[in-house]
Amino acid sequence: MLAAMHFDLVDRVLESSPERIVTLKCVSGAEEYLQDHFPTFPVLPGVMMIESMVQAARRMLELRDPALGRHVLGQVKALKYGAFVRPGDAMRVEVTLHAARDDGSYDFKGSAQVLRAEARPEEPPVTSVSGRFSLRPPRFSA
Repeated sequence: MLAAMHFDLVDRVLESSPERIVTLKCVSGAEEYLQDHFPTFPVLPGVMMIESMVQAARRMLELRDPALGRHVLGQVKALKYGAFVRPGDAMRVEVTLHAARDDGSYDFKGSAQVLRAEARPEEPPVTSVSGRFSLRPPRFSA
């Protein structure tokens, strides 16, 4: 039997409201998923960037209504990748709620900016990922 893997990609919630959340993820070289991605040039995998936005959105939903229950990723649209996120960098993730649907799903817009450890104060942060996505209640079949 395979053990479930869980990665917490929200180190800190910086701001939150019922329609918006801003979180921070500090990327460490000790994180498991960096060991093979890539051995000579470790970077945060793109799927983990998306997961950081999903986890931020889930936190926002939990704050809106703790009784909602867990939601899963339903769809991703207009996804764009930008800068690599390397060990030592931090990622500032911002997610806004765009719609709450009758079927229990929610539409979001999210983006993450890389905060470089070695950046100079005058350098603006760069975007690592942005796009739209939806979360929906899980569907269980009999």
